[in-house]
Amino acid sequence: MRRLERVVVVGNGIAGLTASDSLRAAGFEGDLTIVGDESHPPYSRPALSKAALLDGGDLASHHLPAATHEATELLGASAARLDADRKVVFLDDGTDLPYDAVVIASGSRARRLGSGDPARQEAEELTLRSLDDALTLRRRLAAKPSVVVVGGGALGMEIASGCLAAGCEVTLAARDRPLLGQLGPYLSEVFLLAAGRSGLKFAPSRAVGLRDAGGHALVELADGSFLEAELVVSAIGDEPNVEWLSTSGLLTGGTLEVDTRGRLRPDVVAAGDVAAFSTRRGIRRVPLWTSAIEQGKIAGASLVKGDDAPELDFQPYFWTEQFGLNLKASGFLPLEGGPELLEGDPGDGSALMRWSHDDGSGTAVALNYRIPVPRLRRLGGAAPSVGVRVC
Repeated sequence: MRRLERVVVVGNGIAGLTASDSLRAAGFEGDLTIVGDESHPPYSRPALSKAALLDGGDLASHHLPAATHEATELLGASAARLDADRKVVFLDDGTDLPYDAVVIASGSRARRLGSGDPARQEAEELTLRSLDDALTLRRRLAAKPSVVVVGGGALGMEIASGCLAAGCEVTLAARDRPLLGQLGPYLSEVFLLAAGRSGLKFAPSRAVGLRDAGGHALVELADGSFLEAELVVSAIGDEPNVEWLSTSGLLTGGTLEVDTRGRLRPDVVAAGDVAAFSTRRGIRRVPLWTSAIEQGKIAGASLVKGDDAPELDFQPYFWTEQFGLNLKASGFLPLEGGPELLEGDPGDGSALMRWSHDDGSGTAVALNYRIPVPRLRRLGGAAPSVGVRVC
């Protein structure tokens, strides 16, 4: 067990919180400092695009249990630079934090439609990444504006679902069929049918810019047409927060690539949306809530236990709630072809399904179906031998 006196965690999201708890669980008893650029304590980010958009005034669905890591929390502060040789984190207010070990959990930020060409960014564009973003969006939805959502991934579709439920007229602009790249053709079609029944309109073209048209926005599409809206919300992906590490010597081609224990060096680990790690589908970032938790557990333990810490054996877990559908999936996505039906029937609105992969593993999917997560994870492992039929 390594002797550590001071550990700094940069990032107070779920990856930083989990790494801090993991450090304590592994036996670290020294000084723990957490730096977070938001003024809020850690919260459930997935809830912001699900129940939180429709919560009552208390916005309670995002709350997490109170932390027990007994760290010094520096909220509303941002890391500006890391000197890995001197072992110091420098904050943007001039504060320096010496460390024996550091956890990089600085997360990612929303990509914006106008970020590539500032000349195109003339109208207001909301994103949904933080609690403050959710509060702003909820406040704007109270007036029931017409809404254009840009982006056909899970986040864009969840936002569109929430805006429709709030009583807004909603159009979703996406280059490809929504959810196709995340879920595959079979499941994306299930969600598209549900979205259409809920009243969502689709614009099958890529958004390339925004224009202000006298108090309302025009979304410019690649086919030359425009969508008019009182409110535009973009959900077009994320960008890892690695700029503060540009002189650290830790980046590989601009990427923060960690080993199977979350390490960049014996005294530097990374976890969450900011980190790329090895999966069965190659080295990649996996910006999922459960991914951040699993990475945080491994990274925190490895700072204390070194090679005696467990290695990350990642099995993706994804869930989404939109248009009256609740989907939980354990295993890699997207999925090709039709599933094996284990229980229920998709036509009746509730089913437990499985897709098999060439390596013998699988992906289990519960659609409006109650199932404990551990069982779903087991079904997403080795192929079942009995009790399946093909949809």
